[in-house]
Amino acid sequence: MEAILWIVLGIALAVAEAFTATLLIIFFAAGAFAAAGAAALGAPLLLQVIIFALVSGLSVAALRPIILKHAKAALEPGETPFGLNALEGSHGTVLEEVDGDNGMIKIGGEIWQARAFDHQEKYLPGERVRVIKLSGATAIVWRDDLPNI
Repeated sequence: MEAILWIVLGIALAVAEAFTATLLIIFFAAGAFAAAGAAALGAPLLLQVIIFALVSGLSVAALRPIILKHAKAALEPGETPFGLNALEGSHGTVLEEVDGDNGMIKIGGEIWQARAFDHQEKYLPGERVRVIKLSGATAIVWRDDLPNI
């Protein structure tokens, strides 16, 4: 029965990681799965908790820095950015008028909410814009008069 509870906790933590993308919670899920294995082998509850803590702590200490290092390596000069970082500096086409409060653009086949970087500006459908930065799920854009980066 304890093994099932550990498995449910591990799954819940893995799902939580999918929503946060912090690369932290997933290591606690790994600890929960290790504790589930110990429970399935008949280990007492105290040993299960110790295994959970050790696997979680060692995973965070050993693996997280390596993963983050490789994720940041793409942002160093000469490397190609990936994920959301790749969108900054990219071009988009206005689908619905973009102003300081709202709008819609298309970036590489995907539709994004957008806002003008300068709240005084308005961009009409069909105009090209450049993504200056991302704020959550909203692209902050500027008229595409900047040189290619």
